Amino acid sequence: MAHDRIHAREPTHDLERWSVGVIDGVEQRDGHGVFEVRTAAGDRIELVVTLAIQRLVISRLDLEEGESPVGSQVWYREHGG
Repeated sequence: MAHDRIHAREPTHDLERWSVGVIDGVEQRDGHGVFEVRTAAGDRIELVVTLAIQRLVISRLDLEEGESPVGSQVWYREHGG
């Protein structure tokens, strides 16, 4: 499976290839991590990543212990983007 890309912090490379969005939801499905992200245009997309990447991204968000990642800004690239 080809996975999407997501960062908790602004990338320092190829900035024109990344888009900014806000997390609307986080779940696990079929052994993968899924982020529901609201795009700058207001559309909702799903980004599928490995569970390790999902945990890494959430750990790098500026969250208090137990705080939900919903509402956090992220940078992403859909597969092939």
